[in-house]
Amino acid sequence: MLKRSLVLASGIALASWCASPAFAADVFTLTSSTFKDGTMFPKKVSNNTAGNANCVGENVSPQLSWSGAPDGTKSFVLLMEDPEGRGGAGVHHMVTYGIDAKVTGFAEGELSKPSDKFVGGKATQGNGVFNGPCTPPNVQPHHYTFVLVATDLDVKDLAPGLTRDELLPKIVPASGPSHAKGSAGIVGLFVKPSN
Repeated sequence: MLKRSLVLASGIALASWCASPAFAADVFTLTSSTFKDGTMFPKKVSNNTAGNANCVGENVSPQLSWSGAPDGTKSFVLLMEDPEGRGGAGVHHMVTYGIDAKVTGFAEGELSKPSDKFVGGKATQGNGVFNGPCTPPNVQPHHYTFVLVATDLDVKDLAPGLTRDELLPKIVPASGPSHAKGSAGIVGLFVKPSN
């Protein structure tokens, strides 16, 4: 009898926890319809830089969308990093910020060119838009990490042209309050196809 009561009570508690819409709604999530987290990018996402045989695509930025932004969010920062690039020194493929809290995503290709929806920083390639992968062949696929940071900064608080290393201390200063409210991420993989 005691065992059956414990099982019943556990089942009721589990059902009420799983059914709670507040739990699911509170998760800050970044997703893409172009690729699934942890899977290969389609070839079109790869860069198309002339003269680089490893750039085999069309430089089409993937579709990205998000939900569950933390309370108090005024703007977003969106970064794309390849930690394995440049022999492990890393490549900052995209540095964008000043994205209004009302924005919930970008269509395919929208981050590949300047837009009023974001402020362009300065990626490793020297520009403020999406720079697709140019991974060499016959290596382990590189991990291209998109990180979306919710901040309490106004969309105009940060000047254009900041590098990742200049931007991050403004979001999370060494002293003083942090402006980061939360973050979400997604990872796409890419390596130059062998054929």
